[in-house]
Amino acid sequence: MSSRLPRMALALGFIGSALSSQTPPRTFTKHDKAYYADPNLVSFVRPGLSLKIQSASIWPDGSIHVRFQVTDLMGLPLDLAGITTPGPVAANFVAAYIPTGKRQYVAYTTHFVGPPTTIHSGNLPHADIGGTMSKIGDGQYDYAFATKAPGNYDRAATHTIGAFASRDVTLFDLGTQYSNDVYTFVPNGGAVTNVRDIIETSSCNKCHGQLNYHEGKRRDVALCVLCHTPQNEDLNTGQTLDFPVLMHKIHTGSDIDSVQAGGTFQISVHDFTGVQDYSIFESVADGRNCQSCHEAGPAQADAWLKNPSRAACGSCHDTVNFATGENHLSLPQIDDNQCAGCHIPKGELDFDASIIGAHTVPNLSPSLPGVVARLLRVENAGPGKRPTAIFSLQDKAGNPIPPSQMDRLNLVIAGPTTDYASSFLEDATGAQAGSDGTLSYTFQTALPAGAGGTYTLGVEGSRPVTLLPGTKKEVVAYDFIRNVKFDFSVDGSAVQPRRVVFTNDKCASCHAGPKCLSCHVDTPHAGNRNQFDYCILCHNPNETDHAWRPADQMPAESMDFAVLAHKIHTGENRQWRSIYGVNSVEDGYGIVRYPDDRGNCDGCHVNGSEQLPLPSGLLAVFNPNEIPNPRGKASAACLGCHDTTSAHSHALSNTTMLGESCDVCHGAKGAFSVSRVHAK
Repeated sequence: MSSRLPRMALALGFIGSALSSQTPPRTFTKHDKAYYADPNLVSFVRPGLSLKIQSASIWPDGSIHVRFQVTDLMGLPLDLAGITTPGPVAANFVAAYIPTGKRQYVAYTTHFVGPPTTIHSGNLPHADIGGTMSKIGDGQYDYAFATKAPGNYDRAATHTIGAFASRDVTLFDLGTQYSNDVYTFVPNGGAVTNVRDIIETSSCNKCHGQLNYHEGKRRDVALCVLCHTPQNEDLNTGQTLDFPVLMHKIHTGSDIDSVQAGGTFQISVHDFTGVQDYSIFESVADGRNCQSCHEAGPAQADAWLKNPSRAACGSCHDTVNFATGENHLSLPQIDDNQCAGCHIPKGELDFDASIIGAHTVPNLSPSLPGVVARLLRVENAGPGKRPTAIFSLQDKAGNPIPPSQMDRLNLVIAGPTTDYASSFLEDATGAQAGSDGTLSYTFQTALPAGAGGTYTLGVEGSRPVTLLPGTKKEVVAYDFIRNVKFDFSVDGSAVQPRRVVFTNDKCASCHAGPKCLSCHVDTPHAGNRNQFDYCILCHNPNETDHAWRPADQMPAESMDFAVLAHKIHTGENRQWRSIYGVNSVEDGYGIVRYPDDRGNCDGCHVNGSEQLPLPSGLLAVFNPNEIPNPRGKASAACLGCHDTTSAHSHALSNTTMLGESCDVCHGAKGAFSVSRVHAK
């Protein structure tokens, strides 16, 4: 191989020169390796992969055939063998059908799995093995499955062929590309009327960026449901791998009923190479927020409302015994036919037996009156002075709310906005009402004597509300203020807002509902910090967990937002120590599993804010546990993910008394720019 590479490189040079005048439009983004590659190489390789199924049929002898085409992103045909076009393409196929009168697939293609790979043995849904591939044209192929449909198969039933393919162009340092496709048909030529289309892949990709399971090859929900059927199970733990059950359990994690009762939920992962305990995971969205995944778009988007089933509902409520009626009002349920009789889409009250009612999150109940805070102005705002905040509190109907009704009402001031250096928070439940209906609160803490530029006022708080009082469903909910901020000048200069690094909408794409946007209702933050751009007021470069960290666990860790966010999302891959929060509670972020590729900086960042160099004037980050301390903002943020000893040493060796030199190599146009090193 080594003797061939120079000749291949030379050949590519000649070919690239010949094609340079015909370079195709660059359809790649900064996230793609091809974006940075030599245009001549890109013209030759034409990276990218698209597999499209053109037809499928079942022959009289039961043979299943699928015709498909493989092309690059320019629509030009590819050679599966990688001989006439660069990079071999591996294509795999699954065949399944929906039995008449049923809602889920049954896979034709199965594979025997047993010891020593697993504890038990069985035939599980799998890609077809041993079929015959025939070339019928440029980029066009026919695949004859080794698996045959049984002689009595239902020719009027919905049948689906699923395909997943990969193109290996790592020889050209362009990685591997993937493509999925599904094709649905009825063997007797009839119209397809019975489908399974409940969740769109785009809903998953809000958090996952791009689904890429089973070596990155499975990327489409429509493909996943062909194998994750009721016939699929984990032969190590006995857990079903049926798609609705598996998805509900994984995303509910520690809130599964049986886990709440002291049990665990475990399944094998990575093709049976290990067992993962999902009961330790904390979902970033409340499991009751069904709409996080069940969004408009699919043909059966309302299936979760109109077709409740024992399998789907019992996946979270797994202490219910439908056969005996235990934990089901003593009502046995022998099938799913009567489920919708009691569990209608929406009833009249919160917490009733309807689908919407049963999944009502108390602190998000639509019956809450609401608490709307408006920050109007800041008076007496000057260096060394005690500022006065003028604000209002109203419910959703516009009725004023006296501060005395709030169980928590805090105002916080932080500054300057060039890079928040300090903050102070005070209880404002004693705010005074003015004649115009506004409220005023004068801080006990004065602004720093040397304060200058723009500072920010923020508000948080909640009001307890009893829902369904006097009933068996009575519950106290907390009506949280949606955090708002107000920028003001302390020296007469023009107001200058803080730079925008991320947006709340970006965070909310994953952190929907109260679970994290309200910072977990069982923590000291208790739902009061529910907008991420509010968090930065306190989580500044000088903030550490010193006040709460036990003496035997010193030195302290940085609580700077950039550092904290990167480390939290590194989760189980982190090598740093846990932080300590209020009441010396240790936060073990090793249980956090970030669902997207951490190299996808755009998942959180906006405005190219991840690029180097960073704006001038940013503060160094104080972190007693790391060297150097304090350290530059760029290396502090990057080492939140890249937290190995060698990475720390690299940052140290490129930091001097003059500052960091990160942008020399990692600048936006550098050979190792942030975008380039994270490209796929």
